[in-house]
Amino acid sequence: MGAKTGLLVYADGDIPGLLRRVGPAGREQTAAMMRRLYPGWEIEECEGSTLWDGVYPPKGTAYAASWPGVDVIGDQRVMIDLPSQLPEHLVAASAGRRLVLHAMHSVVDWLAFAVWEDGHLIRSLSLSPDSGIVENIGDPLPFEVPYWAGNRPADTVSWPDEEEEPYPLPFHPLELGEDALRALCGFIQEGLPEPDDVDADAIELLGFHTRDPHGPNPAEQEAALREAVEAMAPPRVYTLSADGSLIKRDGL
Repeated sequence: MGAKTGLLVYADGDIPGLLRRVGPAGREQTAAMMRRLYPGWEIEECEGSTLWDGVYPPKGTAYAASWPGVDVIGDQRVMIDLPSQLPEHLVAASAGRRLVLHAMHSVVDWLAFAVWEDGHLIRSLSLSPDSGIVENIGDPLPFEVPYWAGNRPADTVSWPDEEEEPYPLPFHPLELGEDALRALCGFIQEGLPEPDDVDADAIELLGFHTRDPHGPNPAEQEAALREAVEAMAPPRVYTLSADGSLIKRDGL
């Protein structure tokens, strides 16, 4: 699995149903939404994307669209460990509406999603195999039930030089993440599409470069990234043998 998402959706009703009926997004309406959700930020329009590709934009970029009844924003900044701590102004913007946050990252098998109704949090879940269950607020939603019941156990593959251990969670977060994305937003990132899935690749999003004037500048962020990379241990590289097992490549 290689799916990554950082997605917020505001809606006046059923999100999948609303997304199935959208046309081209209003440019002025979308820009106004961006100014409301990024108050005081520097916002500059750039090349856009689609709903399928735009759920995980590059850092400093947001893909967004506003239609009657539904607004969509893709931004890595909403990928937070505790969805219940989503900035207050973003939650306040959902007054009288439904708000869905969906975030996952395939590198660390992390999933977080949350649902607010009229500004009130009704469900939040965040978990990964390394951190366990980080947040679990509210009752599981219907699409979650088979996972918590043990009907969707995670398949594991052990590395050759490591003892096989049970997966630390009762299910794989990314598998639940795809079902959450379909149930809450009507489409998926990976897996087999269903006939009534939203055609996310046909829904165009506008692009915006965004910058917090009070945050770190790009040069400072780049320096911090280089420092983190230099501190990393050497990578372990494996190849796949004819029988399907993994073989470590020496000297790498």
